[in-house]
Amino acid sequence: MRILGRRVPMPRSRIARIPIGASLIVLGIFGFLPVLGFWMIPAGFLVLSYDVAMVRRWRRKLALRWERRRRPKGAGR
Repeated sequence: MRILGRRVPMPRSRIARIPIGASLIVLGIFGFLPVLGFWMIPAGFLVLSYDVAMVRRWRRKLALRWERRRRPKGAGR
């Protein structure tokens, strides 16, 4: 997985990725506590997007919106 140009290793096992993603989301809810943070929620969704089709669709739609927003007016189409 690449995040901001850096490579982040992911477990190869689906059995490991799903609990990691779910735990990041659940622990991200307690983002007001020290060490835990709200950054964990999108990271959890990113990990889950490799195995869960619904989350993968959300990630792709968000990526398309992001690219359209970054594109200058009048470019494309």
